Amino acid sequence: MNWKAFSAMLARDARVARRNLLPMLLQNLLQPMLSVFVFGAIMTRGGLLRADYKSLLLPGIVAISMTMSGVQGVAMPLIAEFQFTREIEDRLLAPMNIGWIAIEKVVAGMLQALTAGLVVIPSAWLILGHLDLTFRHPVELLAITLLVALLSAAGGLVLGCSVGQTNIGLMFSLVLAPMLMFGCTYYPWAALHPFPILQKLVLVNPMVYASEGLRGTLAPQFPHLPTGPVIATLAAIDGLLLFLGLRQFRRKAVS
Repeated sequence: MNWKAFSAMLARDARVARRNLLPMLLQNLLQPMLSVFVFGAIMTRGGLLRADYKSLLLPGIVAISMTMSGVQGVAMPLIAEFQFTREIEDRLLAPMNIGWIAIEKVVAGMLQALTAGLVVIPSAWLILGHLDLTFRHPVELLAITLLVALLSAAGGLVLGCSVGQTNIGLMFSLVLAPMLMFGCTYYPWAALHPFPILQKLVLVNPMVYASEGLRGTLAPQFPHLPTGPVIATLAAIDGLLLFLGLRQFRRKAVS
């Protein structure tokens, strides 16, 4: 593998992302931060929700922000490069295997997802004030954060190589929106106990493990899925999405 070509592509994508940092953050963080303000500030201070709900909510908001940023950071450029600008043809001429071009896209998407996650926590702290969060499990937190970033970027690779330009709206309404709403982002998985069938069905949703994993490391005082199985499941899902994304990318690139 030509590491010089790989690093040059990554540096170019980083430069483009840095130039568009403010629009990117506004696009990916506006909806999550509105949720933080409405549910974490207005409804808790208004007495409609318990005050500690904001600490339960924040890990799910971090999961949403990372997922949206990673998916959009990979899927939207791929859709444009394959179907509009044809810029992908220039990348395919680079002296490196086709698969590594896709992996560079995934790495760039992971960096965007990590940036979004890092921005959300201090921003929410400014809006919500005191939060009962802990950073006493740094190894588990780092592992889950990296796996969530890879989940979003690999998912973006699959969607970007599978969705046509006319179906972008359907991608968000039929795929991403249900994933977020039933991904235990606004509530813990244990809260679905009164709905036993739904509680089991949502376990196929990768967002459940992203939200529950971050909740288990940042706010372990609330109910959450065990961290070990969450890490193992996220790793398995990431591997599957990466495999499917690389296969779809190769098919689309040589077609």
